[in-house]
Amino acid sequence: MCRHLAYVGPPVSLRALLYDPPHSLVRQSWAPRDMRGGGTINADGFGVGWYPPGGGAPLRYRRGTPIWGDVTLPELATATTSGAVLAAVRSATVGMPVLDTAAAPFAEGPWLFSHNGVVRGWPDAVTGLAGRLPVRDLLTLDAPTDAALLWALVRHRLRAGDDPARAVADTVTRVAAAAPGSRLNLLLTDGRTVVASVAGHALSLRRTPGAVLLASEPHDDEPGWQAVPDGRLVVATTAGARVDTLSGGAPVDRPAGGETTRVTEGDT
Repeated sequence: MCRHLAYVGPPVSLRALLYDPPHSLVRQSWAPRDMRGGGTINADGFGVGWYPPGGGAPLRYRRGTPIWGDVTLPELATATTSGAVLAAVRSATVGMPVLDTAAAPFAEGPWLFSHNGVVRGWPDAVTGLAGRLPVRDLLTLDAPTDAALLWALVRHRLRAGDDPARAVADTVTRVAAAAPGSRLNLLLTDGRTVVASVAGHALSLRRTPGAVLLASEPHDDEPGWQAVPDGRLVVATTAGARVDTLSGGAPVDRPAGGETTRVTEGDT
């Protein structure tokens, strides 16, 4: 499995998200608290994507080595500030390659994407879903991994004009049906909104005035963290967050019989 986070809010340094908290993403790379049977450390690569203050497409820094051994990232993280960040550390599934390009976040246009989990029965279980993608998309995957294919599936729906929440929900639903037992915690952001699925792994949400942070594990023991139950879809902005039942790709603005929790300023 992996660990990931997404932040939108007032500009902060990358260091404040990756290094400074007592249980930061860097610490989670070698001392995670909740891997749920998915390995013990996250040493197979890392990546961070951020949106420049002046606007434009996000920038990325990815490596196929442990985050704790990278000598460039600490200086980069200290000197870089952003109001929207997605970052991840990777624990590769056995048999999948360890490459710079296999590390999240994956990107296209305004989008950044990450996957925490595993597709069971890879690759046979999802050949049918993969076969529905344009051949060019399959030939240009960032890496031959389940995470890269999940990104291609979500991206295909975004290109077709799907709402990002529906793109994530429907992808999770279809992959879960094709590959039962998969863990499909996805993060998708355009720098303003974060969409997250909770399907087989942990996710926590923290709201502070004008900001929201979603993370595989809380990065400190301060109050305000809300554990998101399994089987949920989160749509979050700086104004608040909504948590809906993740079932059948139902529209998140009109959940079909699902539980809905509205999280607004000061609720978490």
